Amino acid sequence: MQLDDLYRRVIMDHYKNPRNRGRFEDDAVTVDLNNPTCGDRISLQLKTKDGIVEDARFTGEGCSISMSSASMMTEAVKGKTIDQALDMASRFSSLMKGEAVEFEDYEELEALSGVNKFPARIKCATLAWNALRKGIDEDK
Repeated sequence: MQLDDLYRRVIMDHYKNPRNRGRFEDDAVTVDLNNPTCGDRISLQLKTKDGIVEDARFTGEGCSISMSSASMMTEAVKGKTIDQALDMASRFSSLMKGEAVEFEDYEELEALSGVNKFPARIKCATLAWNALRKGIDEDK
């Protein structure tokens, strides 16, 4: 199996079987963002305590790239410190710019590396990560 096929399967698995999809019933930082160019929208909820991302959930609608990226992001940042989560967001931005980046802590993110070949789709992939940054800023 070629790497592109494997990556496509990972993306489709997260799209069809999203992890952490839903809402918290109690208090959580909530960030709503949309991508007006293609109609993707996300509502991200974060629970942090003592500088740790304890949990993250999302709802929204959009293409397979935006929804699978949100699913992967929520999985990747749970249990990480705020600084680690922001570092992951920074590395993900570098990945979207075509830079060689590895995610030893959550390798599935590398499945989105091919998105940088399609500039119009980069905003789709980064929507959830932008919501993460905004949520962390609002939680300070």
